[in-house]
Amino acid sequence: MIQFYFLSILLNALAGYALVLDQDDRTPVTGGLREYLLDETFRLVLGVLALSTGFFKLLSAVRGDIPVIGDLVPSAAGLASGFALVFEFYRSRSTILSDASERLELIFVKNRKWLGYGAMAAAVAHFLFPTVLFL
Repeated sequence: MIQFYFLSILLNALAGYALVLDQDDRTPVTGGLREYLLDETFRLVLGVLALSTGFFKLLSAVRGDIPVIGDLVPSAAGLASGFALVFEFYRSRSTILSDASERLELIFVKNRKWLGYGAMAAAVAHFLFPTVLFL
């Protein structure tokens, strides 16, 4: 479906940019997209939307494309970036840390900039090359 194609590009780009932004930066944030992307609730909603769009992108294929394999990279980027944003929210609210959450933090929080760059690259590639296999 074309709607999921559009949502995949948009949400991968936004989630990737949200992951690349430095939350510890002390410069005052006034207006614009950056203010929203640093808001904790907006990041949670963006993560849930990117996660669900990535999942549904696996299930729905654009006409003439191969199911599942045809949109594998943007779908995986949406799933990973969405999970990273949701996990950041969970980690900031949770008081109990387990061994599994420490491993997930190592993968998804410590490497969030690389996940963000990958999600933005997947969005750009998916936009520029719509009929290429895996994109």
